[in-house]
Amino acid sequence: MRCDEVAPLLPAMSDGTVVLPSDMAAHVEHCLRCQAELVQHRRVLRTLRSLRAEVLEPAPGMLTDVLAAVEEVGERHAVRSLLRRRRVAYGAGVAAATVAGVIGAVVINSRSRRSPSLAG
Repeated sequence: MRCDEVAPLLPAMSDGTVVLPSDMAAHVEHCLRCQAELVQHRRVLRTLRSLRAEVLEPAPGMLTDVLAAVEEVGERHAVRSLLRRRRVAYGAGVAAATVAGVIGAVVINSRSRRSPSLAG
């Protein structure tokens, strides 16, 4: 039996959901590496269980600070979004004016070529 065969079952063994087959259990009894890993898993479970009962109280004013920060970020996002929309609108206006200018130049140019010559 090798450690890499036993290692995936150690977390489940540490919380009692899995009972190892006898050959794997014998390996864990004799292998210091697997024993150390099993101890680590049990320690993590013990720590997690102790955290269940722990209640953390936020510092006074923390809720207001968090809400103010969220509001500030929201306002910055709104301003950036508004500026982006204006840039797009300005760009579209400039493009439309350019197209209108080009069309006007083409129309004027074509009319000046068609007009009959008065000298004759």
